[in-house]
Amino acid sequence: MASLNVGNLGEYLREQRRNAQLSLRQLADAAGVSNPYLSQIERGLRKPSAEVLQQVAKALRISAETLYVRAGILDAERDLNEVETRAVILADPTLDERQKQVLLQIYESFRKENGFGSGEESASDTDTAGAKDDAAADGAADSGADSETDPRRTAG
Repeated sequence: MASLNVGNLGEYLREQRRNAQLSLRQLADAAGVSNPYLSQIERGLRKPSAEVLQQVAKALRISAETLYVRAGILDAERDLNEVETRAVILADPTLDERQKQVLLQIYESFRKENGFGSGEESASDTDTAGAKDDAAADGAADSGADSETDPRRTAG
């Protein structure tokens, strides 16, 4: 079993909490964990589960995948740059939610264009982007897309 890099995780969590201008108690309440437990995570004394990390990430409004990588749950070689880029976009307090989603969609489209498909971690983002792309392409590529499912068309 691989050991978790909880010291690095704790430092990162503390930094993110301070950037969000939250006290330890406020973050613990928002994440649904106890104040002492969160303090132990920040000090590198506890190894949180993926579920706890997800709750903390949601409370901080950052990417859970970033925390998984920092905790050693996800392989650090697995597109760390993509995970960190997404986390920075999501954590930017100067952008509203719509702007963040649009930026993520643009980022994902550029990655795909350059031959870097996204993994499962960003499926919801790509679904949204894909829906817009599909709607735009439907007018041009609709010539026969439904022919297989059209009950009026039979092979016989």
